[in-house]
Amino acid sequence: MNIFRLAGDMTHLASVLVLLLKIHTIKSCAGISLKTQELYALVFATRYLDLFTDYISLYNTLMKLIFLGSSFSIVWYIRHHKIVRRSYDKDQDTFRHYFLVLPCLLLALVINEKFTVKEIMWAFSLYLEAVAILPQLVLLQRTRNIDNLTGQYVFLLGAYRSFYILNWIYRYFTELHYVHWITWISGLVQTLLYADFFYYYFQSWKNNVKLELPA
Repeated sequence: MNIFRLAGDMTHLASVLVLLLKIHTIKSCAGISLKTQELYALVFATRYLDLFTDYISLYNTLMKLIFLGSSFSIVWYIRHHKIVRRSYDKDQDTFRHYFLVLPCLLLALVINEKFTVKEIMWAFSLYLEAVAILPQLVLLQRTRNIDNLTGQYVFLLGAYRSFYILNWIYRYFTELHYVHWITWISGLVQTLLYADFFYYYFQSWKNNVKLELPA
Protein backbone atom coordinates (compact mmCIF):
# COMPACT_ATOMS: atom_id res chain seq x y z
CA MET A 1 0.00 0.00 0.00
CA ASN A 2 1.21 3.50 -0.85
CA ILE A 3 -0.34 6.96 -1.05
CA PHE A 4 -1.16 6.63 -4.77
CA ARG A 5 -2.92 3.28 -4.31
CA LEU A 6 -4.86 4.64 -1.34
CA ALA A 7 -5.83 7.79 -3.29
CA GLY A 8 -6.97 5.60 -6.18
CA ASP A 9 -9.10 3.41 -3.92
CA MET A 10 -10.65 6.38 -2.14
CA THR A 11 -11.38 8.15 -5.43
CA HIS A 12 -12.98 4.98 -6.80
CA LEU A 13 -15.05 4.68 -3.63
CA ALA A 14 -16.02 8.36 -3.88
CA SER A 15 -17.28 7.82 -7.45
CA VAL A 16 -19.57 5.04 -6.23
CA LEU A 17 -20.82 7.16 -3.32
CA VAL A 18 -21.56 10.08 -5.65
CA LEU A 19 -23.61 7.84 -7.93
CA LEU A 20 -25.48 6.26 -5.01
CA LEU A 21 -26.11 9.74 -3.61
CA LYS A 22 -27.66 10.79 -6.91
CA ILE A 23 -29.87 7.70 -7.02
CA HIS A 24 -30.94 7.74 -3.35
CA THR A 25 -31.49 11.45 -2.78
CA ILE A 26 -32.75 12.64 -6.17
CA LYS A 27 -34.34 9.30 -7.04
CA SER A 28 -32.97 9.70 -10.56
CA CYS A 29 -30.56 7.90 -12.84
CA ALA A 30 -30.81 10.46 -15.65
CA GLY A 31 -27.57 10.59 -17.60
CA ILE A 32 -26.34 7.26 -16.19
CA SER A 33 -25.73 4.37 -18.59
CA LEU A 34 -27.20 1.08 -17.43
CA LYS A 35 -24.96 -0.63 -20.00
CA THR A 36 -21.82 0.67 -18.27
CA GLN A 37 -23.15 -0.30 -14.84
CA GLU A 38 -23.88 -3.84 -16.04
CA LEU A 39 -20.36 -4.10 -17.42
CA TYR A 40 -18.90 -2.93 -14.10
CA ALA A 41 -20.98 -5.52 -12.23
CA LEU A 42 -19.54 -8.19 -14.53
CA VAL A 43 -16.03 -6.78 -14.03
CA PHE A 44 -16.20 -7.09 -10.24
CA ALA A 45 -17.99 -10.47 -10.29
CA THR A 46 -15.21 -12.01 -12.41
CA ARG A 47 -12.32 -10.19 -10.72
CA TYR A 48 -13.20 -11.12 -7.16
CA LEU A 49 -13.62 -14.87 -7.58
CA ASP A 50 -10.99 -15.20 -4.85
CA LEU A 51 -13.12 -13.33 -2.31
CA PHE A 52 -13.83 -16.40 -0.19
CA THR A 53 -10.66 -18.38 -0.96
CA ASP A 54 -7.72 -15.96 -0.71
CA TYR A 55 -7.59 -13.65 2.31
CA ILE A 56 -5.20 -10.70 1.90
CA SER A 57 -6.39 -8.19 4.48
CA LEU A 58 -9.56 -6.83 6.07
CA TYR A 59 -9.19 -3.67 3.98
CA ASN A 60 -8.94 -5.69 0.76
CA THR A 61 -11.96 -7.83 1.63
CA LEU A 62 -14.09 -4.82 2.58
CA MET A 63 -13.27 -3.00 -0.66
CA LYS A 64 -14.18 -6.06 -2.70
CA LEU A 65 -17.52 -6.41 -0.90
CA ILE A 66 -18.28 -2.70 -1.31
CA PHE A 67 -17.61 -2.66 -5.04
CA LEU A 68 -19.47 -5.92 -5.64
CA GLY A 69 -22.48 -4.89 -3.59
CA SER A 70 -22.68 -1.33 -4.93
CA SER A 71 -22.35 -2.33 -8.59
CA PHE A 72 -25.18 -4.86 -8.43
CA SER A 73 -27.37 -2.56 -6.31
CA ILE A 74 -26.97 0.25 -8.87
CA VAL A 75 -28.02 -2.09 -11.67
CA TRP A 76 -31.03 -3.17 -9.61
CA TYR A 77 -32.07 0.42 -8.91
CA ILE A 78 -31.93 1.41 -12.57
CA ARG A 79 -33.76 -1.70 -13.72
CA HIS A 80 -36.34 -2.27 -10.99
CA HIS A 81 -36.83 0.66 -8.58
CA LYS A 82 -40.31 1.99 -9.31
CA ILE A 83 -39.22 5.65 -9.24
CA VAL A 84 -35.57 5.56 -10.34
CA ARG A 85 -36.20 3.44 -13.42
CA ARG A 86 -38.58 6.08 -14.85
CA SER A 87 -35.66 8.48 -15.34
CA TYR A 88 -33.55 5.95 -17.26
CA ASP A 89 -33.11 7.08 -20.87
CA LYS A 90 -33.35 3.77 -22.68
CA ASP A 91 -33.71 5.43 -26.09
CA GLN A 92 -30.32 7.17 -25.79
CA ASP A 93 -28.45 4.38 -23.96
CA THR A 94 -28.26 2.09 -26.98
CA PHE A 95 -24.56 1.17 -27.06
CA ARG A 96 -24.35 -2.57 -27.81
CA HIS A 97 -22.25 -3.36 -24.77
CA TYR A 98 -22.38 -7.11 -25.26
CA PHE A 99 -20.10 -6.62 -28.28
CA LEU A 100 -17.40 -5.61 -25.80
CA VAL A 101 -17.70 -8.75 -23.68
CA LEU A 102 -16.79 -11.46 -26.21
CA PRO A 103 -13.61 -9.78 -27.57
CA CYS A 104 -12.42 -9.20 -23.99
CA LEU A 105 -13.06 -12.84 -23.12
CA LEU A 106 -11.25 -14.09 -26.22
CA LEU A 107 -8.32 -11.78 -25.46
CA ALA A 108 -8.20 -13.11 -21.89
CA LEU A 109 -8.08 -16.68 -23.19
CA VAL A 110 -5.08 -15.79 -25.34
CA ILE A 111 -3.23 -13.27 -23.16
CA ASN A 112 -3.14 -14.08 -19.45
CA GLU A 113 -0.55 -14.64 -16.75
CA LYS A 114 -1.58 -18.25 -16.18
CA PHE A 115 -4.08 -20.48 -17.96
CA THR A 116 -6.42 -21.10 -15.03
CA VAL A 117 -10.06 -20.08 -14.61
CA LYS A 118 -9.20 -17.53 -11.92
CA GLU A 119 -6.38 -15.91 -13.90
CA ILE A 120 -8.35 -15.88 -17.16
CA MET A 121 -11.29 -14.21 -15.40
CA TRP A 122 -8.92 -11.74 -13.76
CA ALA A 123 -7.45 -10.80 -17.16
CA PHE A 124 -10.97 -10.62 -18.64
CA SER A 125 -12.05 -8.20 -15.89
CA LEU A 126 -9.09 -5.92 -16.65
CA TYR A 127 -9.78 -5.86 -20.38
CA LEU A 128 -13.50 -5.28 -19.83
CA GLU A 129 -12.96 -2.52 -17.25
CA ALA A 130 -10.74 -0.71 -19.75
CA VAL A 131 -13.67 -0.25 -22.14
CA ALA A 132 -16.67 -0.40 -19.76
CA ILE A 133 -16.95 3.39 -19.67
CA LEU A 134 -17.64 3.62 -23.41
CA PRO A 135 -21.47 3.34 -23.18
CA GLN A 136 -21.45 6.07 -20.51
CA LEU A 137 -19.31 8.42 -22.59
CA VAL A 138 -21.47 7.83 -25.68
CA LEU A 139 -24.62 8.54 -23.66
CA LEU A 140 -23.16 11.81 -22.36
CA GLN A 141 -22.25 12.87 -25.89
CA ARG A 142 -25.77 12.13 -27.11
CA THR A 143 -27.66 13.86 -24.31
CA ARG A 144 -25.10 16.68 -23.81
CA ASN A 145 -27.09 17.74 -20.72
CA ILE A 146 -24.75 16.64 -17.93
CA ASP A 147 -25.74 17.39 -14.34
CA ASN A 148 -23.10 18.04 -11.68
CA LEU A 149 -23.32 14.66 -9.94
CA THR A 150 -23.04 12.70 -13.19
CA GLY A 151 -20.06 14.81 -14.26
CA GLN A 152 -18.38 14.31 -10.89
CA TYR A 153 -19.05 10.57 -11.03
CA VAL A 154 -17.34 10.15 -14.40
CA PHE A 155 -14.49 12.47 -13.41
CA LEU A 156 -13.81 10.49 -10.22
CA LEU A 157 -13.79 7.23 -12.19
CA GLY A 158 -11.13 8.62 -14.50
CA ALA A 159 -9.15 10.08 -11.59
CA TYR A 160 -9.16 6.70 -9.82
CA ARG A 161 -7.41 5.06 -12.75
CA SER A 162 -4.95 7.95 -13.07
CA PHE A 163 -3.92 7.47 -9.43
CA TYR A 164 -3.45 3.76 -10.10
CA ILE A 165 -1.05 4.54 -12.93
CA LEU A 166 0.99 6.65 -10.50
CA ASN A 167 0.85 3.71 -8.09
CA TRP A 168 2.26 1.36 -10.73
CA ILE A 169 5.06 3.80 -11.58
CA TYR A 170 5.92 4.14 -7.90
CA ARG A 171 5.97 0.37 -7.35
CA TYR A 172 8.06 -0.18 -10.49
CA PHE A 173 10.84 1.98 -9.06
CA THR A 174 10.56 0.79 -5.46
CA GLU A 175 9.88 -2.96 -5.79
CA LEU A 176 12.04 -5.62 -7.37
CA HIS A 177 10.59 -7.49 -10.38
CA TYR A 178 7.34 -5.52 -10.36
CA VAL A 179 6.11 -6.00 -13.93
CA HIS A 180 2.44 -6.49 -14.85
CA TRP A 181 1.98 -5.68 -18.52
CA ILE A 182 -1.67 -6.76 -18.69
CA THR A 183 -2.63 -4.45 -15.84
CA TRP A 184 -0.53 -1.56 -17.13
CA ILE A 185 -1.72 -1.59 -20.74
CA SER A 186 -5.38 -2.08 -19.76
CA GLY A 187 -5.16 0.77 -17.28
CA LEU A 188 -3.49 3.05 -19.81
CA VAL A 189 -6.18 2.37 -22.42
CA GLN A 190 -8.87 3.04 -19.83
CA THR A 191 -7.29 6.36 -18.82
CA LEU A 192 -6.89 7.50 -22.43
CA LEU A 193 -10.62 6.99 -23.02
CA TYR A 194 -11.25 9.67 -20.41
CA ALA A 195 -8.92 12.22 -22.03
CA ASP A 196 -11.62 14.01 -24.01
CA PHE A 197 -13.97 14.10 -21.03
CA PHE A 198 -11.21 15.47 -18.77
CA TYR A 199 -10.54 18.28 -21.23
CA TYR A 200 -14.16 19.47 -21.31
CA TYR A 201 -14.58 18.89 -17.57
CA PHE A 202 -11.65 21.20 -16.74
CA GLN A 203 -12.80 23.74 -19.34
CA SER A 204 -16.24 23.92 -17.70
CA TRP A 205 -14.66 24.23 -14.25
CA LYS A 206 -12.20 26.90 -15.43
CA ASN A 207 -14.90 28.99 -17.13
CA ASN A 208 -17.56 28.23 -14.50
CA VAL A 209 -20.04 26.99 -17.08
CA LYS A 210 -22.18 23.88 -17.35
CA LEU A 211 -20.35 20.79 -18.58
CA GLU A 212 -21.26 19.82 -22.14
CA LEU A 213 -19.63 17.33 -24.47
CA PRO A 214 -19.61 17.89 -28.25
CA ALA A 215 -22.03 15.67 -30.16
